[in-house]
Amino acid sequence: MDFASDFTMTINGRAAWATETLAVVNPATEAVIAHVPDIASVQLDEAVTAARQAFGDWKDVGIAKRQALLRALGDRLADHADEFALLLTREQGKPLADAAMEIGTGIYWLQEMAGQALEPDILSDAPERRVELRHVPIGVVAAIAPWNFPVGLAIWKIAPSLLAGNVMLLKPSPFTPLTSLKLGELAREILPPGVLNVVSGSDRLGPWITEHPGIDKIAFTGSTATGKAVMRSAAGNLKRVTLELGGNDPAIVLPDADVEAVIPRLFWAAFANAGQICIASKRIYVHESLYDRFATAMVDYAKSVKIGDGTEQGVQIGPIQNRPQFDRVRALLADARSAGTRFLLGGDVPEGQGYFIPIAIADNPDEKSRVVAEEAFGPVLPLLKFSNVDEVVARANDSPYGLAASVWGTNLDAAQAVADRIEAGTVWINTVQDLGPGQPFGGHKQSGLGVENGREGLLEYCNPQVIVRCAAPT
Repeated sequence: MDFASDFTMTINGRAAWATETLAVVNPATEAVIAHVPDIASVQLDEAVTAARQAFGDWKDVGIAKRQALLRALGDRLADHADEFALLLTREQGKPLADAAMEIGTGIYWLQEMAGQALEPDILSDAPERRVELRHVPIGVVAAIAPWNFPVGLAIWKIAPSLLAGNVMLLKPSPFTPLTSLKLGELAREILPPGVLNVVSGSDRLGPWITEHPGIDKIAFTGSTATGKAVMRSAAGNLKRVTLELGGNDPAIVLPDADVEAVIPRLFWAAFANAGQICIASKRIYVHESLYDRFATAMVDYAKSVKIGDGTEQGVQIGPIQNRPQFDRVRALLADARSAGTRFLLGGDVPEGQGYFIPIAIADNPDEKSRVVAEEAFGPVLPLLKFSNVDEVVARANDSPYGLAASVWGTNLDAAQAVADRIEAGTVWINTVQDLGPGQPFGGHKQSGLGVENGREGLLEYCNPQVIVRCAAPT
């Protein structure tokens, strides 16, 4: 495989080009590193038709065969892990070590998901009446993957969907299509034609997919605003939807927390991947008795971290992935400065090559300010003081989002009591961003609809079917 060029779509098990193309930019250098197909609507129809034609055989092939092929796909990805990691860094910007971790996590997810299965549930088994709940595949699933974790979050959708017996159309972000196109190229060697189609395109492609009458389900990861648009568009033929959307995750540092032990964990919870993580800790509430010591330690730690091109040795944080997001984060910082927000570190964006934004740590800004209330999705972190548990719980929950949260303290019962009151799909105690293929993940409120991972995530790719069997009447 050539990881430097020849980026083609996969439609019906074959390479496909297009008459129009998109430029792909390295966010660290702003240089164009590749051109990819910008799919035409007729080609999308071909991909959906290919998937539909493949569905019958794929759902009937048997779970053992589907499990084996998912494992084989994981093995092939492992064979090219280094090449995928370097390509991921070039298109996404994250440090090479982080890119390697994402590829490794994708391999692990494929292997672990391949070990899952959905057996029928017997609801009643009396001699005269047997009731069985089966979990049958939905059909053609379209996966719309984001640019922050283009490989990992694509595999979150590919693995359960194919395992359940569905066929798939994968659309990567136009900002990060390269690794997904190469994943599709790998899959041509393993999966039957039409089972996994990978297409690339500009902003027009998303609405084409969500409106397409031949698609039965949308699995989407992205912003809440776009998720709402996906949901409206998918309503035309009542597509099933799974939406993993935005978050503004609070972290609560209780007065008995060990500041020195917590600082590295919460720094990376906030700033890994340049803050471009849906479950990043985006608001850190620190008890007033610890606040000054915590703030000083957080700033000192931040000053030790190297920001730069992810291919360079020692770099720990890369750039913002794309120009529009770079401009949004820069505007958020400008608004904070104009509102009088004090920054303990950063807050300004120097001119220069690449979409780099220095780490910014805001000092106890107003709760209603944009830097607190909005999801920055960049290396911007407000530190906030609180005085009592009732107050901090109310402030943490005062958000349209409810994706995840974390609570930190040495008294586990006290921490658990706080966690129990947080309105979020996942709440961690003395850890953060702790996910697994067997562990359901989903948001409350406007952070999403449905779940990914675990048995519950696998069920998202199935329709329930109840079989009621009775003895023949006499």
